Amino acid sequence: MSKPVVRTFTVLPKLPDQLKKLDELAKNLWWSWHPEAVALFQRIDPDQFEQLDHSPIRLLGKVSTERFEELAKDRGFLAHMDRVAAAFEEYMSTPSWFSENHADANDLRIAYFSAEFGIHESVPVYSGGLGVLAGDHLKSASDLGIPLCGVSLMYREGYFRQYLNADGWQQERYPENDFFTLPLIAEVDEHGKPATISVELPGRSVFARVWRIQVGRVPLYLLDCNIPENNAHDRGITARLYGGDKTTRIEQEIILGIGGLRALRMLGKKPTVAHMNEGHSAFCALERASILIADMGLNFEEAIEVVKAGTVFTTHTPVPAGNETFSIEMIDRYFGEYYTNRLKISRDQFLSLGQDHSHSVTDKFSMTLLAINTSNLSNGVSKLHGVVAREMWQANYPGVPKQEVPITSITNGVHTLSWVAPEIARLYDRYLGRDWQDKPTYFEVWKKVESIPDAELWRSHCRRREALVSIARSRLAKQLTKKGALTSDIKAAEEVLDPDALTIGFARRFATYKRGNLIFRNMERLKKILHNTDRPVQFIFSGKAHPMDDAGKKFIQEVAQRARMPELARRVLFLEDYDMNVARVMVQGVDVWLNNPRRPLEASGTSGMKVCANGGINLSVLDGWWDEGYRPDNGWRIGNGEELADEEYQDLLESNALYDLIEREVVPEFYNRSIDGIPRGWTARMKKSISTNVAVFNTNRMVCEYTEVSYLPAHTRLNRMRVNQYELGKNLAAWRASLLRHWQDIRVESIQEPQSQQHLLGEPLELRAKVHLGSVLKPKDVSVQMYYGPLDSFGQISNAKVAALEPVGGSGPVWDYQLVVPCCTSGQYGYSIRVLPHHTDLPSPFDPALILWS
Repeated sequence: MSKPVVRTFTVLPKLPDQLKKLDELAKNLWWSWHPEAVALFQRIDPDQFEQLDHSPIRLLGKVSTERFEELAKDRGFLAHMDRVAAAFEEYMSTPSWFSENHADANDLRIAYFSAEFGIHESVPVYSGGLGVLAGDHLKSASDLGIPLCGVSLMYREGYFRQYLNADGWQQERYPENDFFTLPLIAEVDEHGKPATISVELPGRSVFARVWRIQVGRVPLYLLDCNIPENNAHDRGITARLYGGDKTTRIEQEIILGIGGLRALRMLGKKPTVAHMNEGHSAFCALERASILIADMGLNFEEAIEVVKAGTVFTTHTPVPAGNETFSIEMIDRYFGEYYTNRLKISRDQFLSLGQDHSHSVTDKFSMTLLAINTSNLSNGVSKLHGVVAREMWQANYPGVPKQEVPITSITNGVHTLSWVAPEIARLYDRYLGRDWQDKPTYFEVWKKVESIPDAELWRSHCRRREALVSIARSRLAKQLTKKGALTSDIKAAEEVLDPDALTIGFARRFATYKRGNLIFRNMERLKKILHNTDRPVQFIFSGKAHPMDDAGKKFIQEVAQRARMPELARRVLFLEDYDMNVARVMVQGVDVWLNNPRRPLEASGTSGMKVCANGGINLSVLDGWWDEGYRPDNGWRIGNGEELADEEYQDLLESNALYDLIEREVVPEFYNRSIDGIPRGWTARMKKSISTNVAVFNTNRMVCEYTEVSYLPAHTRLNRMRVNQYELGKNLAAWRASLLRHWQDIRVESIQEPQSQQHLLGEPLELRAKVHLGSVLKPKDVSVQMYYGPLDSFGQISNAKVAALEPVGGSGPVWDYQLVVPCCTSGQYGYSIRVLPHHTDLPSPFDPALILWS
């Protein structure tokens, strides 16, 4: 039997001419971080807006013609719309930070690749922190006018929606995204047809359509494989974020990295700098190299030098298991023809890109190592994570001391405007002026928080806590109704939580290392805290576990079951289906944000930063960003940054420390009120939480840092590489090949040490060394260095410094080097002489993974 031919047509909402601006505003996610714009759409139909995940496009499709006609005659609404439209036009046309500070870099074009983007809950193509950070990155890039675009996949199902069964076990459902009720703009080619790219997979080509979401001034391009040109399997490649098996994952990452770059080129958006946010998109570096090989006639070694120049990489995962790897068999299957025909290199050359330089035997190909090996700069996402990342990937740099592994750090932030509560924003407007929005990185702006009267700050915050309790009760009632609970239980939801009680929030991905169940370790002590008649405490939990993470699901189950215990039921609540909306309500309403991961497994964390912008206070382990943000007057630390091998013992110590802090410091400070009912000590700590953290831990600071530390240097370096038909890239590749051939010729023949082992403070220490460079290499090709510092109790150099020895004579293979170092501090020191490659155009002296120690 033949199947019917399905023909399509689209029905669009019919807006009166007076309301046409609503359609334009709804299609640019600028509205999502401007409270006046949010209030405008909310005003159309508050209940519908809430039910439709705060989606203006879905709202405009649901509103009746009669309601539109009412609004078209409502002068107040029209005036509100005109104000928002004028603000949007001003935003889009006003000169930006970038245009005012880096006008000379007008040819810079950045492509920011990420597997997920969390911009707003109405666009569900994100799972958690990585995506929300990427979304905030785009918003700040828009605010700052950075010439950046995002690249990702358009998932048919997005991430899962969560509900718990009667036993508290997480269940997942995957509702399909209706593309026509999302702010998607269909890109078209030069013929006006849907813009489509193709990517070669084993035995076939896979096609992907290109969509765009506009995020202020920044476009986000999304690739969709669910199109008729593909077979059933291939249409499912972009079905689900982080879904499927390894086959689906590698195919998604090929579409993201290789397909994403092809989409940009087809649209005329050729990037000069590629930023890979986590290793999922690392294949884009290979595609950039293949283009140079095909179009410019470079060989692979030359092409990869050019690619490195214009590529930066951010790693987010502090545990090896969290970094994506693929089997060698799978790499051969998917890339055998690619590396042979496009890159024109051998199998071993290709595999070496995804394996470390220690030459250890491995049967895995690492996407993180591929990204590191094809970037000129790699970074972690907090200072502590930078330390962890250097230790994790030290094997990629044999012989290089851990602290010199070339992975830096750029600490994460949050987009302040997206997360601050409207009541608090109005308070800032009144006492800080517009500067808090326009100059969120200026400390002098946030110091003005001290001028906010304690009573105003406190009462504004109390209204947010009341709103949180009200929303939590409503969501709980809906959860119980869906489960078919008794009417009495649903009615009891109206009395859960106390709008005046100290409220502690915990919401994040339920990975086991985050220890979402730590507070329940000593139930008797917890009950005593919760049920103090005069000073009650309550906890609100929320979060999802990965669908395959049964251990994380057990943690959720434990929390959910504890929350149902009669003695805890009114003081502990688990909110299901954690998303950006739940996160926003919680960070705006809690008094304290609890974070208790096992250090150092939290790379950064950003939820606590959102709390600071709202005057909330962090109670956290010294891990991730809080290791940088904590001060004794702006929050509390759990422990002192210990890292113990015995996890059970660490849990015991830190749970006891947590109970002690809540009982002895947090609760007394919250409930110690002045005669007018204001907790003066608490409001002082709120102000410090705001003034010391918001200026630092925001994405405007972060994106400025990426621009000046990563993007602009990479862009400059790439432009230098391009001169004279990529002459510099060719020369650097030739130099590197020569260096590798002749590095074995180098040896330190002798070191002329000081006659005495003791030196007086202030006296110079003079060193001389003879270094054999062989017949080809010259002093300009190497750096001879003294590596020195105080000795620790194990006789190892700590807090090392480096000083270069200068060539003072010699010819042929042997050169004399000399260095004079002043003895500035007393103590016992150690030193060693080493030789490193040197070239002015190397991204790092450790890039060739060559180092010779005396």
